[in-house]
Formats: sequence, structure tokens, C-alpha cells
Amino acid sequence: MHDMKKLILSVIIVTFGFATATHAQQVNTLFTKPLPEAPGKEIEVITVSYAPGAVDAIHRHDAHVVVYVLEGEIEMQVRGGTLQRLGPGQVFYESPEDVHTVSRNASKTKQAKFVAFFIKSGGAPRFSLPLPSFGCRG
Repeated sequence: MHDMKKLILSVIIVTFGFATATHAQQVNTLFTKPLPEAPGKEIEVITVSYAPGAVDAIHRHDAHVVVYVLEGEIEMQVRGGTLQRLGPGQVFYESPEDVHTVSRNASKTKQAKFVAFFIKSGGAPRFSLPLPSFGCRG
């Protein structure tokens, strides 16, 4: 019964996170290619355009990710890391173990755009929401 309460609470939190995040963004896949020298891995390159004030829910990528800002300003942070405000030409990195706690357009009036380079398992999704652990060890 205790596990069922945790599951229900997890679903409510994840649903609430989706509902409160402003997903006013456009994502375009530019390139996907298997990496023959790393069987089972691929590189994927996307552009993301954040509308003014756009915010993502807390998530993870299960990939090495390098973000390169093209225009505007974005704010990025991973759990345990420092909040970074990035402008054109600046770079942000996150590892496969990181949880992306802040990902947003820093402006309420201007669009922001960046390129993201992923090295991940072939065919794996590039975005997932972490379930809260509620102090449990798994």
C-alpha cells in the first residue's frame, strides 16, 4: 500500500511538472548518424527555439549533451551545479548522469535559439522526466 501511494504521488508530481512547464519551443532535428566506432551509439544534432519566457520541466537526457547558443540568452543548470546564463557563442555541457533542473529562455520578450549535440544510445529518446525517489534507494 505504501508503494502505491508513492506511485500515485509520483504521477501527480510528473503531471504537475508537465502542466506548469511552458513548452513554447520549436525543436528541429538537423542530423542523426550512428557512430561505427562506438557500436550502439549515435550523434544527434537539433536546434531549439524558445519563445519568450519558455521554460522546460526538470528532465534528463541520458546522453552527453553540448549546447551552443545562437541567439538570445538562456539559463541552464544541472542538479548540484551552478546556474549559468548563456548568450550567443557560449557553451553548456551535461553528462548522461545529470538531471537538468533549469532550462529556460532568460528573456520574457525575445526569442532564444541554440544548437544541441547529443551522443546517446541509438534510437533512444533524447528527453525524459526523472521520477522522484522520495528517499528510496533503487
